[in-house]
Amino acid sequence: MQFIDLKAQYQALKSEIDANIQNVLDSAQFIGGSFVKELEDKLAAFVGRKYCITCANGTDALQLAFMVYSIGAGDAVFCPDMTFISSTEPAKMFGATSVFCDITPDTYCLCPQSLERQIQAVLAEGKLKPKAVVAVDILGNLCDYEALSAVCEKYGLVMIEDAAQSFGASQKGKKACAFGHIATTSFFPAKPLGCYGDGGAVFTDDDQVADLCRSLCVHGKGPGGKYDNIRVGMNSRLDNLQAAVLLPKLKALDDYEIDARQAAAKRYSEAFADKFVTPFIAEGTVSVWAQYALLAENTSQRDRIIAHLNEKHIPNMVYYPTPQHALPVFRNEPCYGEEFTNANDYCARTFSLPMHPYLTAEEQQEIIDAVLEAL
Repeated sequence: MQFIDLKAQYQALKSEIDANIQNVLDSAQFIGGSFVKELEDKLAAFVGRKYCITCANGTDALQLAFMVYSIGAGDAVFCPDMTFISSTEPAKMFGATSVFCDITPDTYCLCPQSLERQIQAVLAEGKLKPKAVVAVDILGNLCDYEALSAVCEKYGLVMIEDAAQSFGASQKGKKACAFGHIATTSFFPAKPLGCYGDGGAVFTDDDQVADLCRSLCVHGKGPGGKYDNIRVGMNSRLDNLQAAVLLPKLKALDDYEIDARQAAAKRYSEAFADKFVTPFIAEGTVSVWAQYALLAENTSQRDRIIAHLNEKHIPNMVYYPTPQHALPVFRNEPCYGEEFTNANDYCARTFSLPMHPYLTAEEQQEIIDAVLEAL
């Protein structure tokens, strides 16, 4: 049994993926190429944005967003306390200060009320300039963008949408990567839309931002090409082979994988409704279920369940065991009195079960039975 079964997905899409890879090998177009352009066009259309700029990975995509908006020393960047380090790693890289905010107790996404408290605390202290918010769509579920957008507008902040885990999700008919001033995603193999290596993308509706991203991706190139360097950039490109793999996967995601994820999540939630805290999805939102996370009664119960699943050789994961403010690299970042009650509680109790669109009902019942045995 696989936590995310990429082998089953490959078998379902084998003919299309193999044909595309052979096309790349025959053409010997490995950097750039027709598949990259086709993928960018289809990704932009799928999301509903004017531009998609692919890059080497999701962390680079976030770094590009920080570079576009010149985020650096003296700036405060607000981010949920429960996420992966890449969401705020660029802030540290560019000398900005990460200001963590608590998560909501239901969606586990960035809490708008905590965000506003932290913004006001930074303003009251007067040492840092509030600059940007990294809104992370955690576990495939979307943030409350209506509330977050209102806070960003009130304080004049850039909203960076980190949709690494939510590509394919939607809220009131609007797709993930369509909400922020700039949006980023990851094509790491385990993501809802994943390639066979690393990959990422940036989305924007702004002509100048798109041009700047394309320049930054290729060593700060100017109108004259890669030897006309007009700024300091980076080397971050999605290669043609990865684009060739992603194209049939994007079609499958849209055609049936999102629906299959809903069915799998429903089976889990029905089985565990009275046993654990099951995931909450707000009305009008469709999660893409990058992970299916339950909250145990406490850490001890969580650990007993994980031990039993390991004995049964059933894959499981904890997303994430440590809130950002408690990581050694961020322990000196200011907290402004925020206690991160919800983030601490979530990290102490969460565990995730196998989740992917090729999970059979029989496999899922085996997982459910093992979890219930552990209780």
